[in-house]
Amino acid sequence: MFTGIVEELGEIVATEQVDDSARLTIRGPLVTSDAGHGDSIAVNGVCLTVVDQQVEGDTFTVDVMAETLHRSSIGGLSVGSRVNLERAAAVDSRLGGHIVQGHVDGTGTIVSHTPYENWEVVRISLPDSIARYVVEKGSITVDGISLTVSGLGIAPEAYADGAKDWLEVSLIPTTRELTTLGTAPVGTVVNLEVDIIAKYVERLVQRG
Repeated sequence: MFTGIVEELGEIVATEQVDDSARLTIRGPLVTSDAGHGDSIAVNGVCLTVVDQQVEGDTFTVDVMAETLHRSSIGGLSVGSRVNLERAAAVDSRLGGHIVQGHVDGTGTIVSHTPYENWEVVRISLPDSIARYVVEKGSITVDGISLTVSGLGIAPEAYADGAKDWLEVSLIPTTRELTTLGTAPVGTVVNLEVDIIAKYVERLVQRG
């Protein structure tokens, strides 16, 4: 379980294709400071398990199965890619963001950046499969970052990824500086995780 408060910007230092899965080695001095084999670390919002940690303690290795490669943007990462990192939440810590599972529901594409004096609005395409779970002023996780939905709408025509819905999030300077989202160019594919409560409510209504 995570909170969507990014602790560190990491870097992909090695990739390896293993049959239909992948193995990534990631540098992150902070998140590896107390990490061990079997621990969970969110990489761009994807919950991954540490399978190896270097003695120096600044890199860790994770296996990424085919399902994760299919549902997220992880498969598009390469050596040098910057990634948002967060360790699993401790039970005695404050929940600074919202409840994040690290289970990606789908991907969207950044379609615009609109800068203002002290913040920036990022518009992201929203796939139809999860659009019903997203509400204005609700929570959304974008590449592992807990954000508030500041706007929703429908485009006049479908985006390149086939989506017609869009959502907007507003970034304060800290989020722009300490995460990948502030510098991600238009066209970047991002991982989206909706609020888990919305999915449970839908399921309960359907079964009721």
